[in-house]
Amino acid sequence: MSRDGPTVYVIDDDDAVRQSLEWLISSIDMKVVSFPSATAFLDAYIPDQLGCLVTDVRMPGFSGLDLQDELSRRGFDIPVIIITGHGDVQTAVRAMKAGAYDFVEKPFNDQVLLDLVNRAVGDHIKASQQRAEKAVVQARLDSLTPRELQVLEFISTGNSNKKIAHTLDISEKTVEAHRAKVMEKMHTKSLAELVKMVMSLKD
Repeated sequence: MSRDGPTVYVIDDDDAVRQSLEWLISSIDMKVVSFPSATAFLDAYIPDQLGCLVTDVRMPGFSGLDLQDELSRRGFDIPVIIITGHGDVQTAVRAMKAGAYDFVEKPFNDQVLLDLVNRAVGDHIKASQQRAEKAVVQARLDSLTPRELQVLEFISTGNSNKKIAHTLDISEKTVEAHRAKVMEKMHTKSLAELVKMVMSLKD
């Protein structure tokens, strides 16, 4: 299974429904890969592949909700859109509490589903980009020495060089040197950007 571009995965044991969904989603130039069972999907899925998952809630053996639980257990965060012709409040609540992106009852409006798929894929791409950005910031943070980390903590909470020097019992010039090194290692030229980087890891 390729990692090239976002992919919409369709899982349904009904051949006609599966083919209909394939045609519908591919009509908006979205790459679609379908599977007749949740097990077949899990055997083929590449972790971190961008896209979303459209699955029927009721399938022999491994249901759509079981699949959602298994994805969560494995730490896969791909958005899951659950489709059912047997919708009830309890099933919907369970799906949403377990982290389903949305829950759609048959018969559904084609455009509604397409809009939902587009939003799910867009949100997954955005989340992936945010994780990548955080990983870069964390790597830069990990390159700081213990003393530089101390100075960074004081800087990010708005302390002056004088106050930092007094608290750490070092000279202001030493604080300035550490501060310059922190800015260099974090690849930033402004205090505002530095604080923004630190705060991004707490989101």
